[in-house]
Amino acid sequence: MKHILLIGGTRNVGYALTQELVKHDYRLTLLNRGREHANIPEGVARLHVDRTDANQIKRALMAKKFDIVIDFALYKQPEAQTMVRLLQDEIERYIFVSTGQVYLVREDAERPYSEDDYSGRLIPSPKELTYAREEWEYGYNKRMAEDTLHAAYEENGFPYTSLRLPMVNSERDPFKRIYNYYLRLKDGGPILIPETPNYPLRHIYGMDVVRAILLLIESDKGIGRAYNISQDETVSIDDFLVILGEVINTVPDIHRFSRRELEAAGFLPDCSPFTERWMSELSNERSKRELGMTYTPLRTYLQNLVNYYESHEIKTPTTFKRRHAEIQFAHNVD
Repeated sequence: MKHILLIGGTRNVGYALTQELVKHDYRLTLLNRGREHANIPEGVARLHVDRTDANQIKRALMAKKFDIVIDFALYKQPEAQTMVRLLQDEIERYIFVSTGQVYLVREDAERPYSEDDYSGRLIPSPKELTYAREEWEYGYNKRMAEDTLHAAYEENGFPYTSLRLPMVNSERDPFKRIYNYYLRLKDGGPILIPETPNYPLRHIYGMDVVRAILLLIESDKGIGRAYNISQDETVSIDDFLVILGEVINTVPDIHRFSRRELEAAGFLPDCSPFTERWMSELSNERSKRELGMTYTPLRTYLQNLVNYYESHEIKTPTTFKRRHAEIQFAHNVD
């Protein structure tokens, strides 16, 4: 029986993966700060550690043996260096959950991004302490962590695989992004969309991420490689809203305004979280060719999400609390 260390595991995709690993009878240990009081299955071991503290990690892992490590919470290069130092020659596989934003900090890369678009000069960091600066740093730091793992593979055979994810849509999304659109469609009022940027959407269903990780656990494929994990469909924001509307039997009332107007009114990103510049669009061909991945159709997983919303009590997100002001704004401007 393989012993798996899952770093994270109580939120969003990590939570779903925890349930699946237990169903598959893996021996499982979760390592996190212990802040989330999730329903963890009986028999799962817990380590409560601040993983940014190298000494805490070292003490927590001392004298413990794991076959596979799955890391949802690796964000910076020093953390990657710590994991390489502690786990070199100790594990069969290290699965790093990365991000499509590693491409968004690159100069001149064109959508949809393939794994071959990774190398190249980076765009400069935005100087101001803004949303753009925060998103740039996220993509940059993930790249530095990934580069550290790849260098360790090249030098000493460190058995990492990187999964680069775009926007993840799942039942337990802590930001409730699709739920935000769902609520706006359900009330029948106007949905405010910025005119720019008008990038296509190509996201991923959370359970497909789980399946990709299970594929890696159960094979020796992909060591030393990076894979984009992304749905097959590429759709516009209008197409996405129409499909979601069809699932819940309504027609979206889309109103477009300049981004400046919506930002000045304080509505973005709440009114339309899927129309930001910092949202990647990924090609998934390598994952299908080398790993044998298949992907849940967009309409199917949107139906799964709606079924979840309608069968669970979900607290109204703070991003919906100014909905009345959005409706009034659309009526006044129109």
